[in-house]
Amino acid sequence: MLPISRLHRILIVLWLCFSVAGCQQDPQAAIESFPSKTVTVVCPWSAGGGTDRCSRFWADQLHSKFDNPFVVMNRTGGSGAIGHAAVSRAKPDGYTMGMATVELSMMKQMGISELSYRDYECLMQINADAAAVVVRKDAKWETIQELLAEIKDSDTKLKMSGTASGGIWDLARVGMLDAAGIDKDAVTWVPSKGSAPALVQLMGNHIDAVVVSVPEAMPQIEAGELKLLAVMDDQRHPDFPDVPTLKEVDIDWSAVGWRGLAIPKGVPPEIVAKLVEHCEEIAASDEFKKFMNDNGFGIVIKGPEEFTEFLKEQEELWAPVIDLAGYNKS
Repeated sequence: MLPISRLHRILIVLWLCFSVAGCQQDPQAAIESFPSKTVTVVCPWSAGGGTDRCSRFWADQLHSKFDNPFVVMNRTGGSGAIGHAAVSRAKPDGYTMGMATVELSMMKQMGISELSYRDYECLMQINADAAAVVVRKDAKWETIQELLAEIKDSDTKLKMSGTASGGIWDLARVGMLDAAGIDKDAVTWVPSKGSAPALVQLMGNHIDAVVVSVPEAMPQIEAGELKLLAVMDDQRHPDFPDVPTLKEVDIDWSAVGWRGLAIPKGVPPEIVAKLVEHCEEIAASDEFKKFMNDNGFGIVIKGPEEFTEFLKEQEELWAPVIDLAGYNKS
């Protein structure tokens, strides 16, 4: 008979062996049982903003579809680079996904990060909101042509804002002026921390115009405090059918901010297919349409291949504008 102490040691070794064997799950079984634990949805922007609201809606909907927790984590900083990097560098097992935003199309050339759309598996584009030019309700300009004519001919520089220097709406402004044959420095860009403070400056008569998305300015427009002169899109905004696009006034320029779901490169295709299937169901739901309409977000749905091609086009679109604006650090 073995001594008690030696018997204990043998039993412990056997228990450890069985425990390790139990933890070594067959890879195919792990794919078939996905998701078997909490999935993290990374939002690269702060809580309460539009991207955060979209992230939380999708996390809740995916939770319902998979009957498994999907939890939003806000990873902010670095002009969006920290959150985007948290997704691209995560283990490619499907348990980390993120809400990518338009900044991904710009950050590499601007020297903010080495990231690009090539570092992800693109699941679905869910949104696009065009840039718009907004002025005070009592401003003397009734059309975008009148505003641009003053910018071009006046000796006094008008002031515009909407975001930080080099941000999406600053670049949208640069592209618009260039397409209209106007030097980018013909206006003074006043940097702000976002659309909200820029709109406050506009209503306080500290600046002359802002470039923001339509949803960002919609409350003030509907309240009669601001007026919309033009949208930088291929089609008129459905809530403002009387407002022209830039292309309708012979300025060949459009600029949109977008959001979409992405996961790290290398996630097993079976898991990708599961996620895409449920994302398609959510995108087709009345709940999604109501959420987007209630928040004023434009609905644009593109599947994996179409979304990837769109991101390639976005990179090509913004590259010369970043160059022209003098923000190229690549």
